[in-house]
Amino acid sequence: MQDVELDRVFAGLRRFPDVEAPNLFAHDASDRLLLETAEEHLRAGTRIAVIGDRYGALTLGALAALETGGIRVAQDLHSGRTALQRNAAAAGFEGRFESCPQGPGLFGPELFDGARLVLLQLPRSLAELEEIADAVARYAPEDAVLLAGGRVKHMSLGMNSALERYFDSVQPQLARRKSRVLVARGPKRPAGGPRFPVLEQVPELGISVASHGAAFSGGKLDIGTRFLLSFLDRMPDAGHAIDLGCGTGILATMYARSHPGARVTATDQSAAAVASAGATAAANGLADRIAVVHDDAMSGFQAGSADLILLNPPFHLGASVHAGAALKMFEAAARVLAAGGELWTVYNSHLQYRPALERLIGTTGEVGRNPKFTVTRSVKAS
Repeated sequence: MQDVELDRVFAGLRRFPDVEAPNLFAHDASDRLLLETAEEHLRAGTRIAVIGDRYGALTLGALAALETGGIRVAQDLHSGRTALQRNAAAAGFEGRFESCPQGPGLFGPELFDGARLVLLQLPRSLAELEEIADAVARYAPEDAVLLAGGRVKHMSLGMNSALERYFDSVQPQLARRKSRVLVARGPKRPAGGPRFPVLEQVPELGISVASHGAAFSGGKLDIGTRFLLSFLDRMPDAGHAIDLGCGTGILATMYARSHPGARVTATDQSAAAVASAGATAAANGLADRIAVVHDDAMSGFQAGSADLILLNPPFHLGASVHAGAALKMFEAAARVLAAGGELWTVYNSHLQYRPALERLIGTTGEVGRNPKFTVTRSVKAS
């Protein structure tokens, strides 16, 4: 493997437009270990499918160090796709790979067509891993090898079990640099159609919720969203309401159902979340009322185009606890809200977001607080 070229690519990687900070990185040791293991399995002319590449380390690293072509890439996060394109241009690899759009099926046969080697950054969610493993086993060639890598501290025996349901052989490799690769061979062709999205009932809300594996909280109602929804009857009637960071689309669905005159948009930077929200809207007869948009912090939305934004922001960036994601969303809301428009936010009380909301949006008042969460209402200044 050409380590000098790999070092050059890794040194130039950036997370942008994702949040950047000294303690947040665009690659880690598991990326390098996956590429080193891939070299052992690479044959002349082998096509590669890459899943879960965060900012381009696997895709661009394979092009640089393995001198291979025929790479197709599937990324869940909108920011990751943009970062890959920017990093590819900076490294001189623009146009050397194919990004596969993740539509409602997320991992379709075109991603795996002829791909005898699949590189996967292991997700944290077992449901997401199961959805990916199902797709590889369903669509990849019979002699395909899946290399699934991650940091040891984030791996579990449940990951081995999930892969064993879809492959004849799953062999954990020796850990190196606090990272490990699982080698899966012999895809078991699943019977029937894909099981995702999963449709579950939420009796307390009287709705059905659809979820793909990577969608936050799956088909369950997370406790922050539950608390925000307890103030649904106090939220204003809006011409255009946005569920920002929509996840499975519960907030969008409940608002659309209770405000039949509103135009509602559900948006998230996760392709799995957007596909889930669209399926949730359809399951509840609201497909014609709720538009779903895959975007990074409403970057494609017009300024001043929303009257109401509902937000349950994440407080993690990958495996790191970090306020950057929430602040990025507050800034986006400030741009997209019309004068006098309102942002309703729920957050863990210890995060103390109110000063940032006051500064970025406008007058902010506490609507409610329980032992864990705070709900605030911010009014966009004129």
